[in-house]
Amino acid sequence: MSAQHILGLEKVPRVTAFAPPNKISELNQLITVEPKCKKLYNLCNGEYRGKLMTKEISSREKEIILGTILGDGHLAMLKSNARLEVNHSENQRDYVMWKYNELQNLSGAKPHAIHIFDKRYNKTYRQLRFSTKVHSEFTQFHQIFYRDLKKIVPKNIKKVLTSPLSLAVWFMDDGGRRNDSYGLFLNTLSFTKEEHGLLQVALRINFSLESRMHWIQDGYRIYIPSNNAEKFCRLVYPHMIPSMYYKLSFNPVTTSYARLDRARDRKT
Repeated sequence: MSAQHILGLEKVPRVTAFAPPNKISELNQLITVEPKCKKLYNLCNGEYRGKLMTKEISSREKEIILGTILGDGHLAMLKSNARLEVNHSENQRDYVMWKYNELQNLSGAKPHAIHIFDKRYNKTYRQLRFSTKVHSEFTQFHQIFYRDLKKIVPKNIKKVLTSPLSLAVWFMDDGGRRNDSYGLFLNTLSFTKEEHGLLQVALRINFSLESRMHWIQDGYRIYIPSNNAEKFCRLVYPHMIPSMYYKLSFNPVTTSYARLDRARDRKT
């Protein structure tokens, strides 16, 4: 099956690794796994290869995988085929378990806690991680979304990003709301300005959502303005888990908006 027929890394060293895409790894920041976690880390992230899965991936699984790839997920090439690696803060345990349960038929061991040291800030973070087994369709995804081991946005993304479920997973991975308005954002800092334009076209054509590019300290991110926020929330809310509702500025069930924290409203 060619890359065009589906929705749409390097071998991990024994002691060191790269953090999830869009966060630290694509900034080439080296992180180190604590010694007590090395054995578990190696087992889950490189030393266990397993057999190539031939089980067909369902449409729902593909939609979740797509949202994960656009978000925090990482596709790792192991020899000739790829697998998906999922890594989130321990504070997002409910979300990690939801994603693991959705992809359980494709996955190996259950999520495990690991400690990761970030040399940039001299801090250690506790995260939850799980990996799928290798699959030829993950390899196809890798061919679509990676160039020279760097995650990209394919030029045909508007033909791929068509499902509200994918949009919801992407938002749960990398989205949030502003505190001073009802606007929403997607942290897409690792993508180029041209790639942001491709994503904006997909949002406009497939979901009737207008968006902007906002420059922040480390790069661009996609901003959903307040006049499109309610539409966005109505699209993704049915596919989100309750622990992630806090990211929304509008609740379609209660029809209430999040409380704002604007400077002009504060008492001096």
